[in-house]
Amino acid sequence: MRTTLLRKAALTAAGLAFTGGAIAGPVTAAHAAPDALGRTTAAVQTERKPGGERELNVRYEAQPNFYYCGPAAARNALSVQGKNIDVHAMAKEMGTTENGTDSINDITPVLNKETGRDAYRSTVIPSGKADTTRVDTLRADIVRTVDDGRAVVANIAGTATDTDGTTHSFEGGHYISVVGYTDEGRTVTIADSADPNQASYKMDVNELAQWIASRGYAH
Repeated sequence: MRTTLLRKAALTAAGLAFTGGAIAGPVTAAHAAPDALGRTTAAVQTERKPGGERELNVRYEAQPNFYYCGPAAARNALSVQGKNIDVHAMAKEMGTTENGTDSINDITPVLNKETGRDAYRSTVIPSGKADTTRVDTLRADIVRTVDDGRAVVANIAGTATDTDGTTHSFEGGHYISVVGYTDEGRTVTIADSADPNQASYKMDVNELAQWIASRGYAH
């Protein structure tokens, strides 16, 4: 039987620590109704605008358990290409366990396979504070990837604050999808599978770069 996010919220609140891409932050039950297969879905950002900003059309789906953030982020990312891939099948391909998905390098080959071409590659941001060059590279990679009609998948860890002042904390690591940008990529739109109540939020690209530091992203 599928483990619900609500049940896992209680476990994370009890202080369990997770490695890899398993989440270690507060999670709540979904507002949205399940689809025909019983999966929780919700609208993220779908609007496309000219002139320095773009939002891809995401068919958002929350992760079904606390350690499927990697497969769920990849599934959400691929949904912008009109693909609807079973998250359990993706987890098997990525070698996902209850410890999560080891690294972005386990996700990039699956993204390429499902995209049908070698469009994605992995980039690592070394540990420590991401410098200006790394931030600028990340911004350019996001703009280029989104303009190509694809979403970025990022492996993050720690705490970051979005543009509304809400903090998002995943001390044990987590995966997210970057599905849009504004202001020429200085602000990005994130689809986060952890909590349907916070399915989408915006973040300064510098904040995102620090969140990724010590890990990597597929673009």
